Amino acid sequence: MNVSLGMPSIRTESVADRASHTRDTLERRAHDAPTSGPLADTFGRTGTDLRVSLTDLCNLRCTYCMPASGMTFLPKEAVLTAAEVVRLVRVAVDVLGVRELRLTGGEPLLRRDLEHIVASIRGNHPDLPIAMTTNAISLEKHLPTLHQAGLNRINVSLDTVDPATFAQLSRRTKFSEVMDGLNAALRLRDQTAGDSAPFGVKINSVLMRGVNDHQAVDLAQFGIDHGITVRFIEQMPLDADHGWTRQNMVTAHDIATQLQQRWELQPRAGRGSAPAELFDLVDSCGVAGQVGIIASVTRPFCSACTRTRITAEGKIRSCLFSHEEFDLAALLRSGASDDQIAQAWRQAMWLKPKAHGMGEAGLDSDAYEQPNRSMSAIGG
Repeated sequence: MNVSLGMPSIRTESVADRASHTRDTLERRAHDAPTSGPLADTFGRTGTDLRVSLTDLCNLRCTYCMPASGMTFLPKEAVLTAAEVVRLVRVAVDVLGVRELRLTGGEPLLRRDLEHIVASIRGNHPDLPIAMTTNAISLEKHLPTLHQAGLNRINVSLDTVDPATFAQLSRRTKFSEVMDGLNAALRLRDQTAGDSAPFGVKINSVLMRGVNDHQAVDLAQFGIDHGITVRFIEQMPLDADHGWTRQNMVTAHDIATQLQQRWELQPRAGRGSAPAELFDLVDSCGVAGQVGIIASVTRPFCSACTRTRITAEGKIRSCLFSHEEFDLAALLRSGASDDQIAQAWRQAMWLKPKAHGMGEAGLDSDAYEQPNRSMSAIGG
């Protein structure tokens, strides 16, 4: 359904009415969308990478994502059930050609049925890569069962290796728990290194001006010491406080300049549709490690985007920065068939904009308008 987005909210119409609105809107605006085949848009892109948010809840309050207090969360009954998540993934893979899955949030580890969701998806799709983005709090406890259930890899959100800076950024004193979770993941990676599909671990880091913007070298060195690729992500205008400005963000150029004080950065080829530009870190002894830089603001990669997103309440979001969503959960809950769900998804994808939630303008353009929903509400 085409909606005006604010903090997560639930429409007062009945499920049947919401489903009807969704169908009518998509039929009117995307009547020329393909009726079979994979997810495609009018600019020649295909959606093969699915991101599913399992919850809008989180046990941190990172400044670039959530407010310190006052966040409105979804009621439990609005959030997709495990069965609904599993069904949507099945439709995406079996009917629409999705080839990769990432579970996100909020913090997905807060879902009590997470292991069941992963195991059910793995049972349906033995060869599907299943990844998860997490802050790693409580990961140490849950990782063995998650890996056994079928989880292939994780990205840990870690913006600093300094406990005091972590507390400042996250507004929580959970650094030791995060490191416990990360270390458990590294042990699993090492234990499975000889397997046909070893467990994968990466780190995602956001640098904030005046807080941790001087710590790129420390994070990269941490990655070298632990054999992890650290991916530096430009702060995006998706903070709940709407405090983002182009002038104050740490750019990809800033990050690269800081890293070049220690290493030579040699670009690696073969990026494809991946968001990160990869660089070898080279010193006098050779290649010391690798980093990635995701320049969503200053060097957007919209033309190669292969992502499609489902929010925690079951809405299709074709672009992270979009101002509209389409209510797939309403179709699910009103008795839609798999074919009807797939066609609504195709139609929503057909309406995907050329660039970040719009036509030509980039995130640093005066024409760009920030969505009213934060990253935690959308799903990263």
